[in-house]
Amino acid sequence: MDDGARLPLHRSSPDDEIRAVVGQWVAAHVPVEWRDAARRGRAAIREVRTRGAYEAWYPVFAASGLVVPTWPVAYGGLDLTAAQARAAESVLVPYNLGRLNPLGLNSAAPALFAHGTEEQRRRFLPPIVRDDERWCQLLSEPGAGSDLASLATRAVRDGEEWRLSGQKVWTTWAHRSDFAICLARTDPSVPKRRGLTFFLVDLHSPGVDVRPLRHLGGEIDFNEVFLDAVRVPDSRRVGPPGDGWRVVAAALSGERQMVAGSGSGGVDRIGGSGVDALVARARELRRGTDPRIRDRLARLYADERVRDWTNRRVRAAARAGTTPGPAASIGKVHQGELNQRVQLLAVDLLGPAAVAWPAVDPGDDADRIGAWAASMPYETRGMLRSRANTIEGGTSEINRNVLGEQVLGLPREPDPFAGMPWEQVPRS
Repeated sequence: MDDGARLPLHRSSPDDEIRAVVGQWVAAHVPVEWRDAARRGRAAIREVRTRGAYEAWYPVFAASGLVVPTWPVAYGGLDLTAAQARAAESVLVPYNLGRLNPLGLNSAAPALFAHGTEEQRRRFLPPIVRDDERWCQLLSEPGAGSDLASLATRAVRDGEEWRLSGQKVWTTWAHRSDFAICLARTDPSVPKRRGLTFFLVDLHSPGVDVRPLRHLGGEIDFNEVFLDAVRVPDSRRVGPPGDGWRVVAAALSGERQMVAGSGSGGVDRIGGSGVDALVARARELRRGTDPRIRDRLARLYADERVRDWTNRRVRAAARAGTTPGPAASIGKVHQGELNQRVQLLAVDLLGPAAVAWPAVDPGDDADRIGAWAASMPYETRGMLRSRANTIEGGTSEINRNVLGEQVLGLPREPDPFAGMPWEQVPRS
């Protein structure tokens, strides 16, 4: 196989052929040092494979079609069935080939598949797969986080364009992104969920101002984004005007499923390692015989298995042609709290070393802050980062409401302003 060649697989390919072809591709295209490290485990892969090296190699992975094997060929996939994709993935698992551009794959793409035009899909999906154009979400606002539908960013029609003005916040990876999905209010005279429209915004447009926000651990992932009369062509509106709430549901369910994984969102971790790594760490630190540690590890291990089974059910529904839907909130709520418990145990295992590392005065300089953050133990960084897990992707409280109302069928939360035009609803 030549570099950049799509694998010769199709829906009539038997599983044995799929595994054989994928195995041949791995032998031909995955660097030998990565393959050798894979025999020693994922930690060994991280030692020999830098993030920069993986990003440089990633176009080879994308060109094969294996990044999104169930997607149609026209969008960068192989048009395989879910069962065939699992056969292919079974060969790839040992090499830890995480998907880049997670918000493009898990938020923008579901919305485009469910509500986009064919022109929009052909324009945006292949660059997402190749990681040529990175994506983020312009959804939450300072006054509209948990109650996203109350957002105030306005979009005004101007001929064949829209002018967007407002402020978004907690925008993960905006400082590294090229495009964003954006929810804006186009009709304030109707109830809040009926006056929203979904847009695809070029972050390099005039009027876009991205301002990074530094985490508790010193790193930068989040941003606030200001939109000042940013012009967006009507061709980059997804769904009808006023129907944005229905469109964004596909994006949000995909995001919740993304952050319901084993402490990861694509290649970027959302805080520390999983339980398997904790077991190895406990042995390394000679704390594996402590009955209290063993009890906590066993409980977390059981919880991880429950989480994995739940996620498999949600993914199976998605692969069958439906969006994850409200059931994705199950994994999101469980994973957020589980990962926080996992990272707390990681810090407890490390003991005093978790809070006492070589001193680097952070001062006010960005380089020194970065050096200070980098000097933290991995366990400490993971624990600090995990505190956001029960907030990002929808707070646990809001996701429990989704589960209660849309999965369990319980009565909706009372809303004294239900049905009232957005412009008449009191706002802080």
